[in-house]
Amino acid sequence: MENLIQPIASDLPSKAVNEDTKICKRTRTLEKKSTIQTLVRCPSVIKFGKFEVETCYSCPFPQEEDAARLIFCEFCLKYTKCQSILDRHMRHCNWRTPPGTEIYQSGDLSVFEIDGKVDKTYCQTLCRLAKLFLNLKTLDYGVEPFLFYIVTKNDGFGCHLVGYFSKLKENEENFNVACIVIMPQYRRQGYGRILIEFSYLLSRIERQPGTPETPLSGLGKITYDAYWKGVILEYLHKHRDVDKIYINDVSSETGLMRQDIIDTFQSLHMVVEIYKEITICIDWNVVDRHIQKKNESKQVHIDPDRLKWTPSNLSDGQDNRPLEEPIFIKCIPGG
Repeated sequence: MENLIQPIASDLPSKAVNEDTKICKRTRTLEKKSTIQTLVRCPSVIKFGKFEVETCYSCPFPQEEDAARLIFCEFCLKYTKCQSILDRHMRHCNWRTPPGTEIYQSGDLSVFEIDGKVDKTYCQTLCRLAKLFLNLKTLDYGVEPFLFYIVTKNDGFGCHLVGYFSKLKENEENFNVACIVIMPQYRRQGYGRILIEFSYLLSRIERQPGTPETPLSGLGKITYDAYWKGVILEYLHKHRDVDKIYINDVSSETGLMRQDIIDTFQSLHMVVEIYKEITICIDWNVVDRHIQKKNESKQVHIDPDRLKWTPSNLSDGQDNRPLEEPIFIKCIPGG
């Protein structure tokens, strides 16, 4: 899944230090020089654990800027172009999990929360890795203002990096995702939806509905639209006997922003105007087909009971939800 933000040079976070600014400028200079499309990418291939993956774009890695092939320790993210050096490193590396705190674990799936200020080098390397597969990804600077949520697939050898999303520690727009990426070897296995689902679980616990930063990439928009539709249809199924729908009820239960909820109802063709009053006319066939498909699928979902996390911005008794406002009236058509 591509990243969700298209920052420009003036978008450097206020907390970015001089070193971060220099990295960003150097990356931008290299990008400008590569405007003429060539088949040369540096690196063109990376070895990550047992997987060897072709890259899509170039990204400079310090001390190895011109390497055609890089080999990574999949746990601490140290890299080299020499296999013998990596082998020697692996004999002494005692990392088997990402840094930070494990805040979720269920089956062979874990999520770690990492502070970009505490583990800066790891997070910068993580962002450079993402740049190899995302055309618009430039978030290899200013990691200090961000939190990173790493999803891993676990076995007896360790916790293997699957993907991550990042979010600003502080933002007034209620963005719950700044960038989201799945490593190529784990794509099309449902992990993108898992990360989106996890981001909204955090929003619900924070009692603050969230939305991804825009503009969305093409693939990002498709994935989010599918997620939002599924959430809304499942909400309708759960509340079949309710006569009225309040947007704020939907928002507080799902973690979705009001505008995303309204747009999703419209994309489902369930919003009509009757006597100048906006009304939801539910097609229960659409709801039932979705629920049947969900029940038949083997898709893994986040179990909220397995989360061990307390938001730092929520004090006792605080509720960040806006005042309830009745916007839509639920209408069940005949047939």
